[in-house]
Amino acid sequence: MLSIRKISAAGFTYRHFARYRQIIRVLFRYGLEDFFGGFKFNRYVEACLQRLSRSRREFLKKYSRVERLRMALEALGPTFIKLGQALSMRPDFLPVEFVDELARLQDNVPSFSFAEVKGIIESEFNLKMEDLFESFDETPLASASIGQVHKARLKDGREAAVKVQRPDLDRLVAVDIGIMYHLASLIENHVEEIAFIRPVKIVEEFARTIAGELDYTVEADHMERFAQNFAGDPTLHIPEVYREFTTKRVLSMEFIYGIKVSDLASLEKAGIDKRLITLRGADILLRQTFVHGFFHSDPHSGNIFILPNNVIAMLDFGQVGAVDQQSREDFVDLIDSVVQQNAYKATRQLLKITFWDKKPDTRQLEKEVAEFIGKHLYKTLKDLNIGDLLHDLLYMVTRHRLRIPPDIFLMMKALATIEGIARQLEPDFDMIEQAAPFIRQIKLERLRPLRITEDLYSLSIELIGLIRRFPEDVTEIFRLIREQKLGLKLDDKSLEQLCVNRDKAANRISWAVIQAALLAASAVFITAETPPFVFGVSLLGLAGMILAGVMGVWLLLAMVRKGRL
Repeated sequence: MLSIRKISAAGFTYRHFARYRQIIRVLFRYGLEDFFGGFKFNRYVEACLQRLSRSRREFLKKYSRVERLRMALEALGPTFIKLGQALSMRPDFLPVEFVDELARLQDNVPSFSFAEVKGIIESEFNLKMEDLFESFDETPLASASIGQVHKARLKDGREAAVKVQRPDLDRLVAVDIGIMYHLASLIENHVEEIAFIRPVKIVEEFARTIAGELDYTVEADHMERFAQNFAGDPTLHIPEVYREFTTKRVLSMEFIYGIKVSDLASLEKAGIDKRLITLRGADILLRQTFVHGFFHSDPHSGNIFILPNNVIAMLDFGQVGAVDQQSREDFVDLIDSVVQQNAYKATRQLLKITFWDKKPDTRQLEKEVAEFIGKHLYKTLKDLNIGDLLHDLLYMVTRHRLRIPPDIFLMMKALATIEGIARQLEPDFDMIEQAAPFIRQIKLERLRPLRITEDLYSLSIELIGLIRRFPEDVTEIFRLIREQKLGLKLDDKSLEQLCVNRDKAANRISWAVIQAALLAASAVFITAETPPFVFGVSLLGLAGMILAGVMGVWLLLAMVRKGRL
């Protein structure tokens, strides 16, 4: 993994200085010198800026600040393009207008020479190109910021798509990240207008992200995991990875002959059933998201090909997302509350899936959620546009300084992307209807006896742990009192009440211990399938669960009645 090198003045090399100068020049060219307002650069360049040509002044007027930022990142090359693309998926870092514009970043950069391709491959495998491949096309099929793809034929006759990383890219990225960190530190300390987006944390997150993209074996792992998740499914084809021809800088995989999903004319000519592939494609992504919790986070039309017999092939697994079970369930609850037009529940769910530095005004947020629901839910579900809904949701949460976790945002963005592709193929496509069975399944999953048993067992383990830590916590409180870090004032009446409260607390703890033991024992009986059985469930385990439930209700009622147990 790439590490961030914190550059001091003494640590700068000529290469750092040259790249630093280039970065500053590009930022000034695109009128972004206000990023450095805290350094008072304007007083040094004011004379130069006054001599700007009319064309440049018109350029600055023609394009907004966020558009010029996107152009500057494209001009700065691979590392900064990837930074912009990474930020376009992080609404928890940037305002929505930046996220929207950075999503338009173009990843098409000039290809590098075949001589460099050959040198990289031969150095990676320590073999001659002729010993590895029967043939290798010198002209790349596609070129991007990280690498480019060539068609080749292996010695055993298999055709391959070979992705080769750009020469010297790891060193360039290391230099750029070091400079980014240095600039981010200066900006965070000196430019209040930008410091709130936490630029240092952005660079640290990006360093971890791009480290994975620079290692092609990680992408190969992703491909094999997807292939395993969909093993035996005839509707989806994941290219086979040729591991013996794959390293950190070279990825070899099965060559796919197919039609791009966006090429509607060719699909029509080939007799492809567009409605069928629309339903299959949506089903594939929904299964990735709601069943496996591991999904392709960049499923744009260039990464989806259609094979004969309406089979879908997915490519480019460098960007993936992962969501745990709890996040999936919380997201489903949010969707369900919005569809049911329950503003109160939707607001609570929105607060549950987001995080914040200061809790927002709940009543005002609920009012805006109600307006949001009214704006989108007055129409039929099939007319809903998930992309528009996501866009408005982001504006709403950012106004309240809420931040959506990146995994949930990636999931929402992937669903919106697939919906956009589906609507091109089938204008009447209804994503909500397609997702309904998955939503129902997730809701029903919580009610399965085994799931309830597992949840209760986990709860009982946590409760027992809490009880075991209780003496340590009390000891820590008394230590703080002795060190006068915690004040405690008592009189005779307070001491008497303290004794009463102590007895009540002891009774409740004893009651809770018995309840926890019953839950744990019942979970063991059910899991071990101990006879006799009632409706396929262990009678002993079921009886223990019921008794523990009654005790829990009794304890709850006692607490509601101010502690009379």
